[in-house]
Amino acid sequence: QVHLVESGGGLVQPGGSLRLSCETSGTIFERNDMSWHRQAPGKERELVAGIPADGGAHYADSVKGRFITSRHNAKNTVYLQTNARIPEDTAVYYCKAEEPRGWFGVLNNWGQGTQVTVSS
Repeated sequence: QVHLVESGGGLVQPGGSLRLSCETSGTIFERNDMSWHRQAPGKERELVAGIPADGGAHYADSVKGRFITSRHNAKNTVYLQTNARIPEDTAVYYCKAEEPRGWFGVLNNWGQGTQVTVSS
């Protein structure tokens, strides 16, 4: 069974930084496309950043130049470095692992989320 555990959330002042981590288990991590999503109160969940198994990170326009995602395959962990935080970044942040299942397509696995609040 695949497990994803996010950590690193909390309260940060505007302009501040946080590094979120997502550690996975129960899957061959380096084969998974990983991504970060967030959901603000009253809004739908949205893609923030993605980093496929073969690299090549991509970002939502709202976070380009401020957020950086990376992965450490030996640690089965994906990171989201968030800088220059603004109040609109307040949300629950989730990581997702897309596990390839051959003929059966892709299985999506989600973490439980970590709350990030940007406030002075």
